[in-house]
Amino acid sequence: MINNKRIYIFSLITLIFLNGCGIYKRADVKDTPVNVKERVQKNIEEGRGVRFGIGKNKGGTFDFASANELWRASVETLDFVPLINASYSGGIIITDWFSGNSSNQNTNKRDLKITVRFLTNEIRSDALKINVHERICIQNTNNCSVNLIQSKIANEIKLAILKKAAFLEKNKINERVKERRKKVPRGSEEKGQ
Repeated sequence: MINNKRIYIFSLITLIFLNGCGIYKRADVKDTPVNVKERVQKNIEEGRGVRFGIGKNKGGTFDFASANELWRASVETLDFVPLINASYSGGIIITDWFSGNSSNQNTNKRDLKITVRFLTNEIRSDALKINVHERICIQNTNNCSVNLIQSKIANEIKLAILKKAAFLEKNKINERVKERRKKVPRGSEEKGQ
């Protein structure tokens, strides 16, 4: 019984303290929108809400890779090999080591690794930088050498990605045109414009 009284008194003093120091602010109905979307928009404009992380002034940036044709084309073009790293926000795709040919027991083992760097989201010839690394391991030893190679493979992959990205973008534009034509048939003008 004594513990209950202590808890009650402690709670009462805490509430009075919190109310008096300005941490708790009473909300007035006329200042707070009733509609949830309006209330959320008002809170965003005022910068209210819960944020995790010290020193951050704004929320995170969320990128959706499925909306970028260049990214989608790169992932689809490199689907023949496992990926180690595919970071859309970092703008890089790195494949695992893979063998382009069947290794013969009399030859050294040769593996390739492809790195795709995105320099821009636009579909153009200088949007991508593709590096191909070669690893040659001597048979029956752990002695391997890794080198950046200049080969036709990088240019062929780049061309394939750009072609596929242009095709995906063209399809996206055609879909938008079809949707627009469903809403506003040809020959009619949109009201309000």
